Amino acid sequence: MPLTIKMTVEDKAKGCARLAGAAVYVWHCDREGRYSLYSQGVTNENYLRGVQVTDDAGLVTFSSIFPACYSGRWPHIHFEVYPSVDTATNSANTIATSQIALPQDACATVFATDGYSQSADNVFGDDGGAHQLGKVTGSVAQGFVVELTVPVEVA
Repeated sequence: MPLTIKMTVEDKAKGCARLAGAAVYVWHCDREGRYSLYSQGVTNENYLRGVQVTDDAGLVTFSSIFPACYSGRWPHIHFEVYPSVDTATNSANTIATSQIALPQDACATVFATDGYSQSADNVFGDDGGAHQLGKVTGSVAQGFVVELTVPVEVA
């Protein structure tokens, strides 16, 4: 299921002005609930991960798939924000680490489609992820878009 991820990064220290030139790294699980590089069977594969640099409006856009879920976790997309692409090589340089939680109604719609059967019966635990709830629009026929504004503090 296609998913476009749109994130707008704002600098809280500058009155939430849009932050241009920041690097955003996102990663999430596949339709089976596996993470490339880490989960059994896909440790030698690198997919559903990427870095983009915010434009002048503080926006990054990723083309991906709707992530599945795994037992007890709310469906989500991880992200880290770095001051620049040059600093995105070391996690010690992050200025924000969080996740985008996906709304339950959108998840239920996607998880009822072919390929997501393992997610359909998951009981979503409130693991705190719902506090960064993304706004999801779209449909099964046309794909979905998730949007989130991310306020950060640049040192």
